[in-house]
Amino acid sequence: MTQAPLILEGAAHLLIVDDDDRIRSLLKRYLSENGFRTSTACNAGEARTLMASVTFDLLIFDVMMPGENGFDLTKSVRAISNIPVLLLTARGLPEDRIKGLELGADDYLSKPFEPRELLLRVNALLRRTQSAALERRELKFGDCVFSIGRAELRKNGELVRLTAAEASLLKALAQKPREPMSRESLAEQTASAMERSIDVQVTRLRKKIEEDPRAPIYLQTVRGIGYALMAD
Repeated sequence: MTQAPLILEGAAHLLIVDDDDRIRSLLKRYLSENGFRTSTACNAGEARTLMASVTFDLLIFDVMMPGENGFDLTKSVRAISNIPVLLLTARGLPEDRIKGLELGADDYLSKPFEPRELLLRVNALLRRTQSAALERRELKFGDCVFSIGRAELRKNGELVRLTAAEASLLKALAQKPREPMSRESLAEQTASAMERSIDVQVTRLRKKIEEDPRAPIYLQTVRGIGYALMAD
């Protein structure tokens, strides 16, 4: 008996829109086998119905669809959303690629293509989107708010001066809030020469974050592992 593909909880949800039943089915099976949740539509109208009720992480549109084509659909999606769009087309003309990108598509793949290349492009687009979202993210802990992208800490609305080492450490911890991180991992991410220097930076950060640095609430020591930032 064939084993069903493993779809991880929280896996990215992709929408594949193509009027070719065979291609649509092949892409759905291949991407599902590689851990994605996938939905399909055979035309723009069906795609709009799905997008109105389901939140997707990435859209894959065939350009040469009858009626409303992939260019038209991309333009309308881009007017209301920044969701990544990957266009597929049997025409690899430079002017077509330029038109697609001008309308707001994030990437363009000419048919025929290797499924592996599609997978690599999908993963690259998702990484780029997730990285951009993380850069805009702010974490709150107690009276403090930390902007990850700007590596900027404010306490009670006032800017707190951080050294480069302190900002780097806080950014590393903020990317995985409430998750214990080892000194070794933090040293690698912050380019610290020694794990011991992480302890020194943590002590300094606690004086800027905690009401009582000797009894920390937000920048906690996790015995036997390292440290964790307990964001709200």
